[in-house]
Amino acid sequence: MTRLSVNINKVALLRNSREGNFPDLYQFARDCEEFGAQGITVHPRPDERHIRYEDVYILKDIVKTEYNIEGYPSQKFMDLVTSVRPDQCTLVPDPPGVLTSNTGWDTKEHLTFLQEIVKTLQSYDIRVSLFLNADVSMVESTIETGADRIELYTGKYAQQFEQDKNKAIKAHAETAKLAIQGGLGVNAGHDLNLSNLSFYKNGIAQLKEVSIGHALIADALYYGIKNTIHMYLRELS
Repeated sequence: MTRLSVNINKVALLRNSREGNFPDLYQFARDCEEFGAQGITVHPRPDERHIRYEDVYILKDIVKTEYNIEGYPSQKFMDLVTSVRPDQCTLVPDPPGVLTSNTGWDTKEHLTFLQEIVKTLQSYDIRVSLFLNADVSMVESTIETGADRIELYTGKYAQQFEQDKNKAIKAHAETAKLAIQGGLGVNAGHDLNLSNLSFYKNGIAQLKEVSIGHALIADALYYGIKNTIHMYLRELS
């Protein structure tokens, strides 16, 4: 079964609009797990506009399923991750001021850099996933980095889904197949929602995990977080 990891950045963003911890970010993470989520994802950014670095430490003692930390591997980020030692670290190529992650690594250009980062994280028993576009030409160099998994960037898939869902998923299926043949696990994330998730899951062989935040939290405004998590799990079943 494909695991559902809930990205709680948007809950932290709401909390940060006031002083204090309301809504309670930590209780929210506990509740997501209680309602069936199989993982919690956080993406601390340099400006700490949503998840704060102190949150990452606190959540380490709260998350009982799978803890996934996303981010660009700056020295500050690497110090954080190697200190917390999450189950998984998903590396993204985001520059500091970017609004959201909107492209994957060029693993050919950054091969040596990524090899060093991957080796360091794995020495702390952290599974490493690289954010990757659906591009078969990047798979070989991604394997050479030594990473354990890829996370396919699904933003473009989501944009194209309403026009031609078969065309939208084609490159993803091809990239995933080649990655699996090369020994990589496959995750996915970005703009997956209740409309496009099931089709994506069924079209990608051996999809291990999806990380969903924005759409899931938006849906929770209407359906409640417990119902929403159950709805997403049904799409993945």
